[in-house]
Amino acid sequence: MRAFINKLDRAFKGNRSALAGLCLTALIILLALCAPLIASYDEAVRPNVLQRFQPPSKDHWFGTDALGRDVFQQLVWGSRTSLIVGLSGALLSALLGTIVGVIAGYGGQRADHVVSFVIDLLMSFPLLLLALLMVAMMGPSLVNIIIAVGISGLPRYARLVRALVLQLRSTEYVAAAHSLGAGTMRIIVRHILPNALGPILVLLTLGLASVIIVEASLSFLGLGPPPPAPTWGRLIAEGQQYLRNAWWISVFPGAAILLTVVGLNLFGDGLRDILDPRTKKLTSPEKEGG
Repeated sequence: MRAFINKLDRAFKGNRSALAGLCLTALIILLALCAPLIASYDEAVRPNVLQRFQPPSKDHWFGTDALGRDVFQQLVWGSRTSLIVGLSGALLSALLGTIVGVIAGYGGQRADHVVSFVIDLLMSFPLLLLALLMVAMMGPSLVNIIIAVGISGLPRYARLVRALVLQLRSTEYVAAAHSLGAGTMRIIVRHILPNALGPILVLLTLGLASVIIVEASLSFLGLGPPPPAPTWGRLIAEGQQYLRNAWWISVFPGAAILLTVVGLNLFGDGLRDILDPRTKKLTSPEKEGG
């Protein structure tokens, strides 16, 4: 185990914050994957009025809610919802944004102007507001939330990929491939996208945290997956009116969201340092002092 940790530490070049973020992220993913082994879904959503507002104890680690449901069991199953929406929404944003960014960066001046105008228009709306409008129009469901957050996050990936394509298309190896008769699609797939994968992957990791916050916000506002599906945002909303006497209903799901977002951000920062060393500081205290 220690050898494995040492390998991870070397991979992150001594960045302990990134390693801590990776551990937090891995813990949340493991919790979601092992949800059926940890708690029964039927028990998590079944009301038990005789156990209402039980404080945290050895029988109910995180207490019970207003309907007598175990908060820990709901939190475990809610982690699945957050990760499904987060991963699916972030991947959809990355896929659509990459396609749009490639069209803008490699499709000529007219395509660039049109796509850039649409991207700027979408970027003028906050991510949560845009997702909220789309879910309100399509209706609250797991699939609609994934589509909404996927389209809402598209402009950020499109802007990044457009900038990368404009930079990479002027490189010597792309010019050499073009002079050898390589087609546009081959140049994009074989030469441009592989070199743009690092920044896209970093943005995907950081964007995953934003998507989880958006999903929790939508669930808090009642636009998440319909009941009785447990979600972290709905748990916070249901416990809001009982904060004085039953604080655990909202505090533990809020802490889960906080730890997940912090872990993903720390991991994303470390991944950026590995995949793009140019972002690292060129000076150190020793150099500045010498």
